[in-house]
Amino acid sequence: MNQRPAPLGICHFPTALGDCGMAWTDAGIVAVQLPEADVAGTLARMLAGLGRPRPDTADLLHIAPPPSVVAAMQGVQALMQGAPRDLCELQLDLRGVPDFACRVYALTRAIAPGHTRTYGELARALGNVHLSRAVGQALGANPFAPVVPCHRVLAAGDHAGGFSTYGGAQQKLRMLATEGACPGGTLPLF
Repeated sequence: MNQRPAPLGICHFPTALGDCGMAWTDAGIVAVQLPEADVAGTLARMLAGLGRPRPDTADLLHIAPPPSVVAAMQGVQALMQGAPRDLCELQLDLRGVPDFACRVYALTRAIAPGHTRTYGELARALGNVHLSRAVGQALGANPFAPVVPCHRVLAAGDHAGGFSTYGGAQQKLRMLATEGACPGGTLPLF
């Protein structure tokens, strides 16, 4: 895999689920991170996903986000509040992301808020149902959640499956409930 580009700046911002992180380059958003236990954890996980586990975050945090990043943050905040946002207008910097993952992410971005697909359905759309596990692995490495809405992809039988962020599958179900999706036909109580 090619090296992901170094971010020009990073930020964190509040959402209904906690503080998310975002990093950008001159080509677009290079990473988005759903909330971890605290802001430091959120930023560390986001940067580690870029292959940059210990940069000086203080310098990157002092870079003012450009208007496109501010709009992206507002879009993520609206989505986390339950607005039916697909965020497809946001420009992602996909340099260094494997081609297969880019194809998975494009299909995932086409899933409308409040709707879900299964790993198998995405695999079939890619031409081979036996790619289900590879689809899951690509989504597990998704550096753009929730802009690439991997929370909308479920295991067979509408089961939550995995979700590689703080809170795991319960966080995935909360996000789906916020969007009005009903995996298994029932919204969670909490």
